[in-house]
Order: sequence, then structure tokens, then C-alpha cells
Amino acid sequence: MLGMAVRSVQMMVDRGDLEAWKTPGGHRRISRQSVQRWLDDRAGDSNSPRVAHREAVPARPRQVRILVIEDSAHYQNLLSLLLKQQLPDADVQVADDGIAGLAMAGRLDPDILIVDILLPGIDGATLITSLRSHPQFRHSRLIVVTSLDEAQRAPYAFALSGVPVIHKTRIVAELPGMLASFLSPAGVDGTAN
Repeated sequence: MLGMAVRSVQMMVDRGDLEAWKTPGGHRRISRQSVQRWLDDRAGDSNSPRVAHREAVPARPRQVRILVIEDSAHYQNLLSLLLKQQLPDADVQVADDGIAGLAMAGRLDPDILIVDILLPGIDGATLITSLRSHPQFRHSRLIVVTSLDEAQRAPYAFALSGVPVIHKTRIVAELPGMLASFLSPAGVDGTAN
């Protein structure tokens, strides 16, 4: 139902995000209502502190779907404003941690994912590796935003190979051009980063 790794769901249970109990054999059982409640809270509750949901009026049959996975409210707002300015008809949704972002990605099937490396729950590198391992996300384009410099990104090189990275101080200058290249006919080739 969540489209997530078992360990990610276990972490959600440990944090109290999902209601669960253990069987005498030590296996976890999670109530379906708890999972559905968690999904519903993140899908449409505009008052949820964990996920902001923004809808745009469709201008074409299929909107570009963009998922921003960023824990900083400042950068969530900046990215949302830039995306609305560049792609006014896009469906932009925001998750503020890696676990919620992974669940939303599974449900939304976004065209573009903008992911921070340093996230609570699941870090961005682990999230990117998980997304790349699922055929469902083969068409999704990834963009990493980070405050880390090149030397600080070295431990995440395994996940960042072939993925465009924008330093957070360069978002305003670099994101619009990257979005344009992704959405041009030559940039939409059906392959994921």
C-alpha cells in the first residue's frame, strides 16, 4: 500500500506514525486503517504540517507532476514559487521528510522529483537509490538540491551519479533552465536519471 521498503515502514512504526503491534513471534502487524489514515493525511490535508498540497488548474490533458522533497520550509517555499512561476499549470506537491516523500512518489508517479540530500527519516541519497531501483520511476527526472559542497557530497556519490545537482545558493539561477531542458521534446526521452 505504501510502496516502501520494510525498514522504512518499521521506522514509521517506531516513530509512532503508524499504529502497530507485535505478534508473539516478534512480527509487526500494522492496521490497515492506520496506513490509510497516514496516506489520507498526506494526500489532501492542506493543513498538515508534514506535507503541503498545492493544486493548479489544468491547461492540458495531463499536468506535469512535480514532487519536492525538502525539509526546510524556506526552500519549500522558494522551490514552490519558482515552479509556479516557470510551470504555472504543474501539479506541485511537497513532502518534508524522506519517508513521506517516498510514499508520495509511489502514489503520485511524478514526472520530476526535486530532492534534498539531507532529509529526516530517509536521507536523499537512500531515497534516490530506492527510487532508481523501481521500474515505476524509470520516466521520472531527478534533480538534487543541496547546501553541501562537492567535497561534502562525496559520501553520496553512489546515488548522485548522473543526477543533476544544484547548490541551494544557485537554485534561482539554475533550476529554470534545468526544468526547460527536462520538459523540452529533446529532454523528454522516457529515461530516468
